[in-house]
Amino acid sequence: MRFLCLHGKGTSAAIFRSQTSKVHPFPPLITHHPNKPPKLTSPSPSPTASFRDRLSSDFTFDFVDGFLPSSPAAGVDLFYPPPYYSFWNDTSAHSVRKSHVWLREKITRDGPYDGVMCFSQGCSLIASFCLYHQAETPHQPLPFKVAVFICGGIPLQVLEDVGIEVSKEAWEMNEKSSRALAEQASSDAILRSGLNRWVNAEGVIPNGEVPLDPTNVFGLDFTKMPKHLRIPVPTVHVYGNMDPRCPASLQLVQFSDPTWRKTYDHGGGHDVPRKTDVSESIAQLVEWSALAASVR
Repeated sequence: MRFLCLHGKGTSAAIFRSQTSKVHPFPPLITHHPNKPPKLTSPSPSPTASFRDRLSSDFTFDFVDGFLPSSPAAGVDLFYPPPYYSFWNDTSAHSVRKSHVWLREKITRDGPYDGVMCFSQGCSLIASFCLYHQAETPHQPLPFKVAVFICGGIPLQVLEDVGIEVSKEAWEMNEKSSRALAEQASSDAILRSGLNRWVNAEGVIPNGEVPLDPTNVFGLDFTKMPKHLRIPVPTVHVYGNMDPRCPASLQLVQFSDPTWRKTYDHGGGHDVPRKTDVSESIAQLVEWSALAASVR
């Protein structure tokens, strides 16, 4: 299973690789039956600190830099040296679509890829790519069979561009959560509070509760969304209930097929989780995605 890996804004392929570093393989953690979605098994204790550590050598990962130079994401320069990259520097539909041209060229040149694994802006790239694909060429297959999203959403500008209504409430939540992320991921917040910077974050999900009303998922009414716009491949959605941008992650969940998706709350902020129990659970989800792609 070969994954194309897309990093967040203001980071790089090297940083995303480091955040998900692979050290040694472990046995599969999934059971499945032909023509049915795979089932997860319970994770067992392990000393590993990265979910890629838990995956067998059957899984390979191609980490790629964004095509635009960028300033570092908030707090990143405390831990990682430059260079830093992005896939766009503004969220206009025009800029997002330019990244799709780059993505198609990348896949044509270096593919094929079985799946995509992405973080933050990388998720926005893939989610928007899927949305435009379903809006314009739904009769053609996507150039990948599965998508793993970590702490990412879809730009509201893209939703409006394909004709989806975006309410004032959704725009206000988007601005509020983006502002909170910039503040709580900053170098000052890291030096002052460390991991505690995510506690009581503005814009997070109260008590970790996921909204169940599809008519109002942080301002978006998904009962009005055409079903053909759903992402047509199995998806995994990893988010943290203390991430200020968690609302965007939960909106993205609604764009996937409920039968062929898995969601997981890693309990933290806007980052790639590395705690042992979390890493094992995410590894199971990645294995589930691979098996789901094979039987869908």
